[in-house]
Amino acid sequence: MLKLSRVLPLTSTSRHRLLEALSPRKVEVGDCLRDRPEFTSSSAGISTAANSYAAKGIALYKWYTSDRVFAPYTVYKGKAAFSLSPCLPTFTKLESGSVVVDRRGTMMMNFMHSIGERKYDWEKRQRFALSATEVGSLITMGPQDSCEFFHDPSMLSSNAGQVRKSLSIKPNSNGYFVSLTVVNNLLNTKDQFSVPITAAEFAVMKTACSFALPHIMGWDQITKQQSRGTAGLQPKSGSQVLDLEWEK
Repeated sequence: MLKLSRVLPLTSTSRHRLLEALSPRKVEVGDCLRDRPEFTSSSAGISTAANSYAAKGIALYKWYTSDRVFAPYTVYKGKAAFSLSPCLPTFTKLESGSVVVDRRGTMMMNFMHSIGERKYDWEKRQRFALSATEVGSLITMGPQDSCEFFHDPSMLSSNAGQVRKSLSIKPNSNGYFVSLTVVNNLLNTKDQFSVPITAAEFAVMKTACSFALPHIMGWDQITKQQSRGTAGLQPKSGSQVLDLEWEK
């Protein structure tokens, strides 16, 4: 606050607005549901707990910039809501000079309980990060298909089952039910969300996931690199391309 006051004098009104913006709050319909930078990527058997996105080496996506764009797709219903947005991968530069994926990208889902008319509890949200393969399962779902995903941060260890999450998408007469169950045996808690969505809302989810899939895999960076490095160049023969398949 002191540093801010040195740059721009704060009136009593502006100081009140600043403190209000910085304080914990509840999400209302129309608010920008901002996905946070601490989201980690996950797939079945990998923890969905929050960690810092401290970049190792080089991060091609910078999470802590003032111009970061927030554009989640959010479905609000009477008892709960969820948002869907891509978490892009981070990259590390090796000593050889090659750049590789350091942290895989995901499609992050945030579930929130309703706490009043047009109000949702963001502070007590639950997350579920869809891996690329899980996104593929969602994209290929037909009108009568269902799918279910399980995440356990301690899978294949002696602590397996202590904390587990299950996400299910099942058809109903008007569309689908998207449900999340989070069981924490360490805290003896069980949190459940169920959000009915229309066929149109599900179509938006599938289309958005199809668009985001190459980006969460980091493949958009490969194509960008190739377009920059091979601009104006044509392969001498088709056999050279085929040779890459068998190159050791």
